[in-house]
Amino acid sequence: MKKALITAAVLALGLPAFAQQQQQQEAKPLVPGREALAIPYEKYTLPNGMEVLLAQDKKLPVVAVNVWYHVGAYNEQPGRTGFAHLFEHMMFQGSKHVPDDVHIAMLEQLGANDLNGTTNFDRTNYFETVPTNHLATALWLESDRMGFLLDALDEKKLRTQQEVVKNERRQGVETRPYGLAQEKLWKALFPAPHPYHGKVIGSMEDLDAANVEDVKGFFRKWYAPSNATLAVVGDFDPKEARALIEKYFGTLPGGPKPEKPTVAPVKHTAEKVIRHDETVGTLPQVMMAWLTPPYFSEEDATADVLANALGTGKSSRLYKRLVLEKGLAQSVIAAQQSLGAQSVFFIEAVARPGVSSDALAKEIDAVLEEVRRGGITQQELDRARTRFETQMLAGLQSVGGFGGKADVLQSYNHYTGDPGYLDEDLGRYDSVTTERARDFARDFLQSNARVVLHAVPTQKGPISAAKETH
Repeated sequence: MKKALITAAVLALGLPAFAQQQQQQEAKPLVPGREALAIPYEKYTLPNGMEVLLAQDKKLPVVAVNVWYHVGAYNEQPGRTGFAHLFEHMMFQGSKHVPDDVHIAMLEQLGANDLNGTTNFDRTNYFETVPTNHLATALWLESDRMGFLLDALDEKKLRTQQEVVKNERRQGVETRPYGLAQEKLWKALFPAPHPYHGKVIGSMEDLDAANVEDVKGFFRKWYAPSNATLAVVGDFDPKEARALIEKYFGTLPGGPKPEKPTVAPVKHTAEKVIRHDETVGTLPQVMMAWLTPPYFSEEDATADVLANALGTGKSSRLYKRLVLEKGLAQSVIAAQQSLGAQSVFFIEAVARPGVSSDALAKEIDAVLEEVRRGGITQQELDRARTRFETQMLAGLQSVGGFGGKADVLQSYNHYTGDPGYLDEDLGRYDSVTTERARDFARDFLQSNARVVLHAVPTQKGPISAAKETH
């Protein structure tokens, strides 16, 4: 979920005895004009360490159940990549009291939608939206796989899901146009042993090497209640919901919250150029990427605005220059990929037939130099802000699903510790100026601090090793 909008207003409801001494956040003043965006919420912590977020929304008779485990590819060890994503699959395969492969079917029979799980570098989440009268079943299913997944995990299930994930990697990386090129770029941005090195899905070698004991150890450490947050959002009775949460989750054994790895920031001081023999894509592509400040920093918002002005929509600078005016590219995008440790600002352009990736790179550099000198216009800034606000508001139309209200609460809570981070988040965007966008381009988008990858189609057969120049 990208840059969500919420506000905090604690429900005036007493906590049950088991949580009376636990954390409860107070309401913060709302910025005038933003009251309509408010999501009243309550946050408390069970004795076993699991956080709980409750937010009522009675517009529709449905309730979203959303669990975030504070583990992603960042928490993996070298040689054991892909574990977090592998568990995204394993968690749907059955647990002690739930038969194999019926988790999804049970929820669908109850009328559930927005049912899925996702993994990224920083977290793993599972979510479903069910009719209000089936809240208990959804909570029970989530608690059973949190507390009793290992009782049902065996070699056969692991091997089955390893093959599923390996096939997913083949489709999403190895046989997708420019997929291996993008992976190569990412590895150059975050050299090993940085935990962002490679793809979230992991490598084929590490997936093959995983064994049952490795997987069980990873689960015990990172999928404990003390490393999880449960959000319940929608049409429910708070007293009943708290009782159900205590029944199904409060009885799970606690433990210390695992410590995140301590990793030094990566800094590039010389341009790295990679030329990749592309065997799937049929047109040249150029990709440029820079390391930028982490998610929810002020510079992260500036990067969002600048990327939007450069590469979102037909009015963006790169699209107008490369596609409409010069006729060099058939597509171009720019984006800030916000991450917890370090973010990535990237530009990707696919050439038109007969145009080289070098020609694209030269023109992209010309546009970047314009921005370094003069920044962006107020009109570009206003348009970018409007796009972000529209996207944020669209996400808040639903209680569940990826980017819905439950996910918004979870995202703010995970990255900032404050589910009601609205004012601070909007303040980051409010403070972006045309001058700050210019300064960001000068400070972070330097040619000596980037990785550039040229993916050039070849008919030579198997992919050859990358040729690099410095």
